[in-house]
Amino acid sequence: MTSFVARIGGQSAAQLGGLPQRLAARITALPPRRRQLVTDTALALVLAAVNAVSLVPYRASLHPFWGAELLVIAQAIPLIGRRYLPVLVIILAGSARITYDQLGYFYAPFPLAIAIAFFTVMDQSCLLWRWITALGVLTGIAISLSAPGHTVIYEAVFQVLIFGTALAAGMFSRAHRANLAAAEGRADRAEAELDRRAAEQAAAERTRIARELHDVVAHHVSLMAVQAEAAISLLPEKPAQARSSVEIIGDTARLALTELRRLLGVLRGPSERLETAPSASLGELGAIIDQVRGAGLAVDFEVEGTPFQLPPGIDLTAYRIVQEALTNTIRHSRAASAAVTLSYEPGYVTVRIADSGRRSAVNGHRTVVAGAGLGLAGIAERVASCGGSLTVGPIPGGGFSVAARLPSR
Repeated sequence: MTSFVARIGGQSAAQLGGLPQRLAARITALPPRRRQLVTDTALALVLAAVNAVSLVPYRASLHPFWGAELLVIAQAIPLIGRRYLPVLVIILAGSARITYDQLGYFYAPFPLAIAIAFFTVMDQSCLLWRWITALGVLTGIAISLSAPGHTVIYEAVFQVLIFGTALAAGMFSRAHRANLAAAEGRADRAEAELDRRAAEQAAAERTRIARELHDVVAHHVSLMAVQAEAAISLLPEKPAQARSSVEIIGDTARLALTELRRLLGVLRGPSERLETAPSASLGELGAIIDQVRGAGLAVDFEVEGTPFQLPPGIDLTAYRIVQEALTNTIRHSRAASAAVTLSYEPGYVTVRIADSGRRSAVNGHRTVVAGAGLGLAGIAERVASCGGSLTVGPIPGGGFSVAARLPSR
């Protein structure tokens, strides 16, 4: 029986010991405004109880005692609504304290509740109400100190110290909250700026990839289309030449797939290990020119000046301009020949592609058929992104020219 009682008592003690933690957890789980109301209510009730108990040792000197108890309790109870009506709360609490002093009650409790109400006004109210409340507190202190039986100097210093501390704490809390809000605002603006820059970079990257895809697809597909037409025209009379055209189509298709895999690799997830070929450069122009010659367009290639190393972006841009211009020549002008000139000069490199124009079947004269679609637009975008200049248009004697002057650094 004794052990049973001890066990029950131990369980009860354990349950009581865990009660504060459970209560705190429940309060923490409440919505913010309700949680504030609960904590303020608890604060008001605790302070009211402390004020009431503090007068018990002096009840023989306080007449009527119940009046003194009601007034000290009335100083704390308004704190329940301090976050909603802070000015009204300090008026009610301060009025109870002034009434207590004016009725001649002594042994007044520490005015902690009024100081908390004053702190709340300084922390949450606008400038006008803060000034009005501060003047009201000074007036209330003066009225209380004017009551008979109060030591003016001692109580004056004591009251000023209490409410001065509450004033400083309220202003500090207000400034701290404003600084936090400003920091959050700066962080939000910085995050928005980072998002904007990331979006701009993503858009620029998409544009770059789109240009690369267009250049690769347009060039290789144009070559395959020309060779396919040639193969059709050669069959069935010249099967050997038709077979050569078909082989060129296969080689070109494989090159196109290689380039597409290289470009699409940048769109994969960062966790994947990619094996991509290096970016194209002017050093590979020979392969492009050989492809174009294999498609039936005679191309002359000339280098003027002393070649020098170009930045990767300029090098790739010059390469793509030659590729796109020759592709346009094959697709649109059907010229008999073209000339590619690469000129190096201090600070600049100039790429010029000129075709001979289409030869008319009627009178033998050459006509100009300008490239259209995304080709010239892509060239213009590439040149503009490098800070260069672009000149396009017909040339004397027939034909079409594309000339881009690019800075070399």
